Amino acid sequence: MHLPDYDNSIVNLAASVARAGGAGDTGYAPLPQLPTARLEGRPVVLLVADGLGNELLQHHPDSHLAWHLAGQLTSVFPSTTAAAVTSFATAVAPQQHAITGWFTWFRELGSVSAVLPFAPRGGGTDFARLGIEPQQLVGARPFAERLVVPSRVLTPSSIVDSAYTRFTGNTSERHGHQGLSDFFEQLSGLVHSGPGYIYAYWTEVDALAHQHGFHSEQVNEHFFHFDRFFGNFLEAIAGTGAIVLVTADHGLIDTVPERIIRVEEHPQLEKTLALPLCGEPRAAFCYVRSGRAAEFEAYIQGELGHAIEMRHSRELIEAGWFGQGPADPRLDHRVGDYTLLMRDNWVIHDRLLTETPFSQIGVHGGISEAEMTVPLIIVES
Repeated sequence: MHLPDYDNSIVNLAASVARAGGAGDTGYAPLPQLPTARLEGRPVVLLVADGLGNELLQHHPDSHLAWHLAGQLTSVFPSTTAAAVTSFATAVAPQQHAITGWFTWFRELGSVSAVLPFAPRGGGTDFARLGIEPQQLVGARPFAERLVVPSRVLTPSSIVDSAYTRFTGNTSERHGHQGLSDFFEQLSGLVHSGPGYIYAYWTEVDALAHQHGFHSEQVNEHFFHFDRFFGNFLEAIAGTGAIVLVTADHGLIDTVPERIIRVEEHPQLEKTLALPLCGEPRAAFCYVRSGRAAEFEAYIQGELGHAIEMRHSRELIEAGWFGQGPADPRLDHRVGDYTLLMRDNWVIHDRLLTETPFSQIGVHGGISEAEMTVPLIIVES
């Protein structure tokens, strides 16, 4: 078990950047190795490589990225993109922003929703087309709106104008990239444009790991390409005075088909649930029907206890898994009655009629060290 450390996490990294850019205190301490004096008055790049867990760097000690490794951070809980990118944007933890997984129950909409596509789980109209905006559902505002320095976002062209990117980027100038070469070419140009904050987001480590596995040849090959372009990028920005901070939203582990619990194969469990599973396949939030809690608990403990540690979700909030300080009042509604924490490399998944069978190899969201620990890479040009 490797829990978030909200004094040494991606939240604290974002808090460092926010404070240095004039956005003020977010309630989370900045990282001691990144005081304001080290960041202000220069281009500051926060490069988030989705899925680039610390373990991957350990397998490539001679890479440019590993050479500049300054330490390691924890992700947030759950260790997943929806929760983490919201923390990067707001510099607060899920305790405050209340985004708790790829699938989140939004009681305000009466819908289990896919947060980043900003649409109902299983398909349907983008909520933005119905006049709903992410800011109505997220418990914190992006710090970009409070920065006193120029702010720019570089993200894949496919999502640069999505509702959630518009929300997290807020007043930032948005740029879309198409591929690795274009990503670093544009990033270099943004650095050369002068002091300010640049948030750069790369997706492919995570995408390849889901499809082929975190330890696959495809991920390793991509890492080599990414690292080579990263080295060239550092040469291109030499002398600009920029500081480049590289991290990830989470790491991953690999699962196998025989360790996927499919809820439809457990009808006794299925009939105790009031809603589809929320959160993540490695940390699932369960909403249990009234009067069925004892039956739910007995089934999990008796039939699936080898694969699942079951906890009351309220206990995790009180224990600080989601963050420090006062919680958004909607957090309780968004983590269900119980949290299923998957042991080893087990996952749990349910399938709606509109969804394809679960087939991911690389998975995340849980509290293993590999999922929770991400690198802190610092380069000063």
